[in-house]
Amino acid sequence: MVTSLTDARKGSPRSLSGLLPFLRPYRGRIALALLFLVLAATATLLFPLALRGLIDGGLIKVDKGAQVMALREHFFALFAVAVALGLFSAGRFYMVSWLGERVTADIRNAVYAHVLRQSPEFFETTQTGEVLSRLTGDTTLVQTVVGSSLSMGLRNTVMGVGALAILIWTNPYVMFTVFVILVLIVLPSLWFGRRVRRLSRASQDRIADASAIAAEVLNAIPVVQSYTAEEREAARFGASTQNAFLTAVHRSKARSVLVAFIIIATSAALLWGLYQGTQAVMAGQMSAGHLGETVLYVIILASAFAVLGEVYGDLLRAAGATERLMELLESRSPIFSPSKAVKVTATTIGSAINLEAITFHYSSRPTQAALTDFNLCVAPGETVALVGPSGAGKSTVFQLLLRYYDPGAGTIALDGVATREMSLHDLRQRIGIVPQDAVIFSASALENIRYGRPNASDEQIRAAALAAFAHEFITALPEGYDTFLGERGVRLSGGQRQRIAIARAMLKNPPLLLLDEATSALDAESERMVQAALESAMQGRTTLVIAHRLATVQQAGRIVVMDHGRIVEQGTHESLVALGGTYAKLAALQFLS
Repeated sequence: MVTSLTDARKGSPRSLSGLLPFLRPYRGRIALALLFLVLAATATLLFPLALRGLIDGGLIKVDKGAQVMALREHFFALFAVAVALGLFSAGRFYMVSWLGERVTADIRNAVYAHVLRQSPEFFETTQTGEVLSRLTGDTTLVQTVVGSSLSMGLRNTVMGVGALAILIWTNPYVMFTVFVILVLIVLPSLWFGRRVRRLSRASQDRIADASAIAAEVLNAIPVVQSYTAEEREAARFGASTQNAFLTAVHRSKARSVLVAFIIIATSAALLWGLYQGTQAVMAGQMSAGHLGETVLYVIILASAFAVLGEVYGDLLRAAGATERLMELLESRSPIFSPSKAVKVTATTIGSAINLEAITFHYSSRPTQAALTDFNLCVAPGETVALVGPSGAGKSTVFQLLLRYYDPGAGTIALDGVATREMSLHDLRQRIGIVPQDAVIFSASALENIRYGRPNASDEQIRAAALAAFAHEFITALPEGYDTFLGERGVRLSGGQRQRIAIARAMLKNPPLLLLDEATSALDAESERMVQAALESAMQGRTTLVIAHRLATVQQAGRIVVMDHGRIVEQGTHESLVALGGTYAKLAALQFLS
């Protein structure tokens, strides 16, 4: 479950401290960017001094020749300052842009990789669209800050502080008064900024809500269209985007008031200081060049505060985005590999399974046990079928074996080693699964099968496809094995998708094979072919089969009948029919019908 950040970090740009681990690897580039930033700001601050020299030293010479030479010197000085400003600004822009792109990519990669390691429990409480919104919208806001706003803020801070220091040095009494007024302006601005940050966070949450709706509906387009629900879904999405729009408008209003207050109040204070300076010139207490210098420093200071007001708004938005990203990164999966994992010896005869006194509750259904005091031992190479009504706990057994969840009580062992003591990678590499709903990726048929073993050769992939009776229809596709299958395999029939999934599991060649209604999507002829392929694949490995259609499990070495999370019967097909219990009733209903 996604956890919240500490209260101390919420409500202020301090939330941006979560970016420090991503910035730390690039300390050298950051130092270089700061150097360019300081040099560019210094060049800007030197410009008024050069202008003062031009006015006071280049325009009052009596000798025309000396005046021309002085003017050239001062204009060359101004040009040198402009060149330095251009070069240093270009260097700063490149470095901070590179940092913004690099840090954003690192954050996206870290969040995505972290989410992939979460247990299914995480996705019971977090929508996929919410995660996608954070990966796209929130990281874009962070990129804006790291690659632009933060640099602008630091640059204008340096220029503003420098300009203020020079003004106080040259006009101490007047500018000290102005500085006090500026402090009185900044403090309420910081207080008002908290409201902007809260609205920014709310705006991003509403956008994430809309993204979640879109992701859910786009993944179910056939169902939506079959129920002619296009207008309803469009209206639902429209309502969500309208909420996001209204929240964004409130945020924009608050930010506009903040920016207007800072600019107007700062300009008024600085204009008062400038007025005092003109009075000093008229009284002969200040030269014309000094006045020109003061005017430019006042403009630099005013523009710096104005930009800082804008940057502060960006920082507040990015703070909300960073909070949401850090919430994902701080979430901890309850399922993880032990620090000292036990290695399991490879086997060629299949894995031994032992589930002992297992009791398990899903977190979404804490009062209803999915399995209760469940015990099951499977010998290496044995084929065991799990049958029973829906909700009996059959799929839960598979999920516990794969360690998507840990049981609340009891132990699960594979080849004599508790699954909690094995690394997740080693455990899941030993298990192949063919789910009821075959998953096909947006790639070619070749790459979809190779997903089972990334280093497999093309010949091994074709051999797996032949064994799964998928080779014939794959070669009939427009580009054969290189044919793009479309998103979720939309270009294939249900039976074809299932055979691709079976070929993928066969290519993995694990000692334990889990078949969850693996032939449910096949027609009678395809089912016969794939059933023969599966029987061949079962040789030399342990196989657990979930089946509602009892005709597919009659030849299983053992049939385990489950009901309400318990084993109620087990034996062969013939012995269970003769027993006249739950299995016999299920068989009578299916075979008679």
